[in-house]
Amino acid sequence: MGETAILAGGCFWGMESRFQRLAGVLDTEVGYTGGFLEDPTYRQVCQDITGHVEAVKVDYDPAVINYRAILEAFFSFHDPTLCRDNCTSQSSQYGSIIFPLNEEQKLIARAVLDEISASGEYDCAVDTIIQPATMFYPAEEYHQDYYKKHHLEDLDDLTC
Repeated sequence: MGETAILAGGCFWGMESRFQRLAGVLDTEVGYTGGFLEDPTYRQVCQDITGHVEAVKVDYDPAVINYRAILEAFFSFHDPTLCRDNCTSQSSQYGSIIFPLNEEQKLIARAVLDEISASGEYDCAVDTIIQPATMFYPAEEYHQDYYKKHHLEDLDDLTC
């Protein structure tokens, strides 16, 4: 039986494409979460009127990849700081957020975030937050599997 992770780290197209390449990932879906408006549209999220971020729901096989490894991949897929002109610094819908779905995920998320923050890997402070999961609203169909649909899988910069 699979498990699910919900993560936001910049544009959801590139984040989804990278997660799709991980062994043990069963399925992905891009969408919106963390806001206050029911069933938001892409246009509303981009206008910063819903409080949502672009996120990826990752269904994975815990016998192949665990939640910690999903989070470690997440941090390797984007710049979780605001010190450079990166995706997360351009717009509120591109925040770096971990949305744990249960207490175990919350504890693992806190441990990984603390390790990443203390690692010295980044010139600036890590800006990633841990926020309780709320309703996840799937994005419009044209956003799903965007990189596959447009044959962009080989791009190096997949998150902007």
